Amino acid sequence: MRTDVEVAALAARAAAEALLPLRSSGLSGRQLGDVGDAAGQRAIAGVLAAERSGDAVFSEEATDDARRLSADRVWIVDPLDGTREYGDPERADWAVHVALWVRGELSAAAVALPALGEVHVTDPAPALPARPDGPVRIAVSRTRPPAEAEAVAAALGGRLVPLGSAGYKTLAVVRGEVDAYVHSGGMYQWDSAAPVAIARAAGLVTCRLDGSPLVYNRPDPSLPDLVVSRPELADRVLAAAGAAR
Repeated sequence: MRTDVEVAALAARAAAEALLPLRSSGLSGRQLGDVGDAAGQRAIAGVLAAERSGDAVFSEEATDDARRLSADRVWIVDPLDGTREYGDPERADWAVHVALWVRGELSAAAVALPALGEVHVTDPAPALPARPDGPVRIAVSRTRPPAEAEAVAAALGGRLVPLGSAGYKTLAVVRGEVDAYVHSGGMYQWDSAAPVAIARAAGLVTCRLDGSPLVYNRPDPSLPDLVVSRPELADRVLAAAGAAR
C-alpha cells in the first residue's frame, strides 16, 4: 500500500501529465485555463478515488462538501495554480498542489512544477540550499505586489522578485531562488496548503503576516495573507511586514 506522500506525488504527477500537452493544443487564454483546470482535477480525483476513497477532498475545482469539516482526513487540492502563467508558453511559474490534512495538521504533500519536470514532497524533506551573498530576494505577486513586501524590501535592503503562482513562489524559497515570499490581499487555503507543508518540511518559517499560525480546513476557504521565509530572516521579515500594516 502506498504511503500518503506517495499518493500525493502520484496525484500531482498525474495532473502534470494531463496539463503539459494542453499547452501545445492550440487553446489559449481563459479557454486553456478552464480546460487545464478540469483536466488536472480529473487526474487528481481519479488517483484519490483509487488510492484513498474514504477520504474527503477539498478542491478549488470541485463543489465544496461540508462533510470535510467533520472528517479526520481531508485532501486539499489545487489542480492548476497560476493559470495566467500556464497560458504563457515561455513561463514555468505555475504548479499543481496536493496536500493531506489529518486532524488539524498538514501531514503529507506534493507540489509539481510541471514545466521544470519537478515534483517536491514532504518526505523526504527538501534540503534548503545555502543563501548566496547579495540582497535579500522577496517573491511577490506579478500583478499585485503588496505594500508589506515593499516595506520588507526597504527594511532589509532587499529587492522584489515578481513571480506567478503562490505554489511556485513558495517553492522558489524552498529551491533557493528567493529568500522569502510575502503576500497579502487575497488567497485561498488550496493556494498554500501543499506548498506550505513542503516549506515546513524544509525548515522554513510559515505563518500569517501578523505571525499567527496558518490554519487549514476551516469553513471559510479564504486565508488572505502569508509569509514564507528562511529561518534566519524570519524575525526581520515579520517585524518589517508588521510595521507596514
